[in-house]
Amino acid sequence: MFLWTGGNAADGRSESRSVNQKIQYDVLDKKKTVTALRAGEDRAILLGLGMVVLSIMMYFVLGIPVLRSYSDRVWTDETSCTVLNSTIVCDVNCSYSCGTECRRTSRYPCLQVFVSLNSSGKVVQLLHNEETHDSNPECFYIPKCRKDYAATHVVVQNISERLRSQRTVQCFVDPTDRTDSAILTQIYGRVAVFHSLFWPTCTFIGGTIIIAMVKLTQYLSIMCEGVSRIKR
Repeated sequence: MFLWTGGNAADGRSESRSVNQKIQYDVLDKKKTVTALRAGEDRAILLGLGMVVLSIMMYFVLGIPVLRSYSDRVWTDETSCTVLNSTIVCDVNCSYSCGTECRRTSRYPCLQVFVSLNSSGKVVQLLHNEETHDSNPECFYIPKCRKDYAATHVVVQNISERLRSQRTVQCFVDPTDRTDSAILTQIYGRVAVFHSLFWPTCTFIGGTIIIAMVKLTQYLSIMCEGVSRIKR
């Protein structure tokens, strides 16, 4: 009888020991899971904050300058232009880099293009874009300054022949007639403004959503813990 009772007591102690070990393992696994979840939440929040900061930088670097240039542009109306003359009139001196703290001089041909506006019949000088007007308003196109003048001359000559062959091109003019020139292409058009504002906005919204989802998950987990404690 004693042996039977002693055997049952030993079995009870072993069962209680195994239950305690199982509880300890469950607690450790739960702690590991909670730690892993917190680490993942921290990374997600850092990712969201990084995306928000990046979007703000993109606004200041791309969005605001492009939007300001677009709002300050002079050539806003698009019209059809007929090419009247496309001629290389002279050479313009320029400088190029030949190494660290080394500058040398070269030349590029100055191409002058005159067009007639089909809407009004007015004859104006055609320029490539806004930067051309700011750099040298006497020339249609300003190529990159190179040591090889012959290669630059070939490039400008090809542009001149292409304009002659097209005859009619789409150009942008100043509706207020403050300038006697038109431009062929806009650097900061509607597409450029759209992309400079669209992608920073998408990045900002994405980062905000990530942060909001993590915070919502944390709030719901706290609520679930409170409900489970009340039931206990």
